[in-house]
Amino acid sequence: MKRFSMSNTVVFLQKNRAEYYLTAILVPVLVLVCLCSLTMGRYAISLSDIFSVFYTKIFAVDLAIPANVETVLFKVRIPRIIAAVLVGASLSVSGASYQGLFRNPMVSPDILGASAGAGFGAALGILLSFGTVGIQLYSFLFGLGAVALAVVISSAITRGNNVTLVLVLTGMVVSTLFSSFVSLIKYVADPYSKLPAITFWLMGSLSTASMKDVKMMLFPFLLGVVPLMLLRWKLNVLSFGEEEAKTMGVETAKLRMAVIICSTLLTAGSVSVCGIIGWIGLVIPHFARMLAGPNYKILLPVSLLFGSIFLIIVDTVARSAFPLEIPLGILTSLVGAPFFIYLLFKGKRGWL
Repeated sequence: MKRFSMSNTVVFLQKNRAEYYLTAILVPVLVLVCLCSLTMGRYAISLSDIFSVFYTKIFAVDLAIPANVETVLFKVRIPRIIAAVLVGASLSVSGASYQGLFRNPMVSPDILGASAGAGFGAALGILLSFGTVGIQLYSFLFGLGAVALAVVISSAITRGNNVTLVLVLTGMVVSTLFSSFVSLIKYVADPYSKLPAITFWLMGSLSTASMKDVKMMLFPFLLGVVPLMLLRWKLNVLSFGEEEAKTMGVETAKLRMAVIICSTLLTAGSVSVCGIIGWIGLVIPHFARMLAGPNYKILLPVSLLFGSIFLIIVDTVARSAFPLEIPLGILTSLVGAPFFIYLLFKGKRGWL
């Protein structure tokens, strides 16, 4: 019996160590993908030019570097890549957290209406001819408001019974409601100016990302990711069910609300910057779970890194592989849907 226990302990430690190695490997992969993305685009830039630009900035050395290189790097590509890292990480972490919270592999970050509410806010801002900041602020606030509405309605209905099920159902209703509002705005919008802008924004794109957008998104990103990382071990307990979690001393109501608030901040912040980008929060957590296992102490960091890597690759393809830039929502759907079908066939061992 003692030998069996020792063998199980060794296997557990080896598996746990391998999962941490996976996290350590993904960090340099992310850096490598970022470097490759910096070199690719309509205006090709070599790695030597990139290192030369950073060398001149750090050591204040005057090197003969074309002015276009510095402009493209600091005005276009670096803000865009940072935004892709934040958006990919936000959507994948919120998706993984929701899947653990609701114990449902089909859950995505927009399950409670955050994306639909943010989309309505942005469409309303465009219709009212707001500036970029106003559109993003409206999008962010309506994303938060949609989830708050779903939570309030579900709390009034459930009164402590079947909380998870009613919350999902009210989220679907609120999402449908705000999607109808978006359709109404598109119907009354000017077909020559406002309607194309609303349609393009709803498809998702990082083409207009700037350092101002990165700074605006950084605050909700930190407010959402840091608490989820600190609470990720409790998601392991919650995944066994509410009754089991309560017997282990976890306050499920407070934990549920904390996860919803943090995930909503991440989703609304992402949508307000780049529009609606689907499938990342659904597919990436599954892929990370296949490699890292169901332990949320490893799963959330791996999902964060995979989400960032995936969106950088997709964004690079969107702006480099075609004569015209393709909206990100189209590419993520084209890649995500077949890949998710593959995961459904491959992941017979279960998602938890």
